Amino acid sequence: MGDNNFEQRCAIRFCLKLGHSATETFQKLKQAYGESFLSRAQVFRWFKVFSEGRELIEDEPRSGRPSTAKNDENDIRVRELVRFDRRLTVRIIGEQLGLFHTTVHQILTIDLEMRKI
Repeated sequence: MGDNNFEQRCAIRFCLKLGHSATETFQKLKQAYGESFLSRAQVFRWFKVFSEGRELIEDEPRSGRPSTAKNDENDIRVRELVRFDRRLTVRIIGEQLGLFHTTVHQILTIDLEMRKI
């Protein structure tokens, strides 16, 4: 989370404790932060969450699989497979390594800087 978002969440909680409405809080944030203020929907959502008793300003930990497919180990595995057989397609490399073809494509073009794939 950016420092600016953290500051604005603190300000939302502060305005709530002072008894301001969500609309007043949004207007104050808009005035204070200029172009980089939170959207109206975000301000109202955080205002509601804080008014329901939440004290934490940081985001809750999210469940789900973290993005771990693009790492140095997979870069090496893809590079070795391509060096062994340059005729392999992106889809076949993905199947052999257990990676999505889009991940393999990103590794080849971005990380390994290969252009003719």
